[in-house]
Amino acid sequence: MLHTTGTIYHRGFPPRAARTGRCPAMTGRRAKAILLAALMMTVAIPAPARAEDKLGGHIGVVFAPLVTSEKDGTIFDHFAIGFPMGITVKRPDNWAFDLELVPSVRHNPLSVGLTVHPGVLRGLSNHYTAGLRAAFDVGAASWGFTPLINKAFPMDDHVVFIEGVVPIRFTQDAAGNNHSSIGLGVHLGVGF
Repeated sequence: MLHTTGTIYHRGFPPRAARTGRCPAMTGRRAKAILLAALMMTVAIPAPARAEDKLGGHIGVVFAPLVTSEKDGTIFDHFAIGFPMGITVKRPDNWAFDLELVPSVRHNPLSVGLTVHPGVLRGLSNHYTAGLRAAFDVGAASWGFTPLINKAFPMDDHVVFIEGVVPIRFTQDAAGNNHSSIGLGVHLGVGF
């Protein structure tokens, strides 16, 4: 490559010494930039996490609704069996956030569903827990919330629990008609 001096350099670039007029060395400007970058990386390292919050989970089986408020509904028309599984972040102040996924099987007509069920739980005395979950039925025009009360029976490294749930749902059918229902169900499970 031809430069203004008329010299041809290998690969088009002059040797380093020819570009700077001196031997290669770290300039003060470059050293300051590297020092500043190292300082910023040191400050940006997050503080160690505190071990106050605990991670837990649960699995179980839920029978719901055993009873429903829908007119012309019987236990067998709307009954479903679900298999809830959840991940819980427990705080030291007896509050917890729980993300539960509930695959379920309905009998009439035969269908398989999935409910995304995030919620807030509050530990009470004597191993009781009260909570409220939002409910979003995937693939259906249905949403709602689920109040619950839970009684745990501690074992060695886990708990067995029974939970009463009251699923409240708002749905829209294919014709665009809105419906609401309130049910009662039972959830049995193991928490860890």
